[in-house]
Amino acid sequence: MSFPERLAEDAQRIALRLDEALATLPDQPVVHAMRYALRGGKRLRGFLVLESARMLGVAAERAVSAAAAVECLHAYSLVHDDLPCMDDDDLRRGQPTVHVKWGEATAVLAGDALQTLAFELLADPALGGAEARIALVAGLARASGAQGMVLGQALDIAAETAGRKLTLEEITALQAGKTGALIRFSAEAGAILAGAERAPLRAYAEALGLAFQIADDILDVTGTAEAAGKRVGKDAAAGKATFVSLLGLEGARAQAAALVKQAESLLEPYGEAARYLIAAARFSISRDS
Repeated sequence: MSFPERLAEDAQRIALRLDEALATLPDQPVVHAMRYALRGGKRLRGFLVLESARMLGVAAERAVSAAAAVECLHAYSLVHDDLPCMDDDDLRRGQPTVHVKWGEATAVLAGDALQTLAFELLADPALGGAEARIALVAGLARASGAQGMVLGQALDIAAETAGRKLTLEEITALQAGKTGALIRFSAEAGAILAGAERAPLRAYAEALGLAFQIADDILDVTGTAEAAGKRVGKDAAAGKATFVSLLGLEGARAQAAALVKQAESLLEPYGEAARYLIAAARFSISRDS
């Protein structure tokens, strides 16, 4: 099976688990907005959960609730980041953002509900014993809260409010939280489920997450809204410092490629079993959206 086929198969598996979770919720606008927010996307974070688990001998059927949880958390973050009080975007995944379609109040509530649904999914007994589920809950909370994703977004807003361009070191630290923390947890989740050492997958995901963000910065300069499914050129228009503005386009591409090589080398101990995670690292900088 090719990597695109594997990614698509897992995306379908995750979509079915999300449909199952949402089916028990009431027929209300906030639930419709939740479903809308979960549409589309590459499901790369959920894929990392499933593939890291498979690599360590854990069946996808057991890990799927954790993958769905990560996708709920990611969708919530996008809904809130797109709000006028945050990044103020009107296009996401090729469709109007949630607040544009449903209104700001419903968008806030839909994001809140997606976040709490993520932790409900991590309580699924199918994931294993209480120790594994508690570790998953704690890991996702750290990755998404004030020492992870939220911290990264807060640092971004603070710099924008102050009108200050960040240094390369500052941007790297910011993006390690804003983008990287959830990717890191996604790769570690398989090790948590398998009761295996997390450090190798954590290091792999740190390199992957940074490469992914550099690729996003490159797409903001070179991509199109049609391909990316979101507005491009916003960072340059706002005068924000990015990996591209600080390293140059070719420098950013070279740095992303080096990080992918680093990610690949960190998976060498796993041999052939790591082939799809290696493919995911390569995909992170070759995508057009």
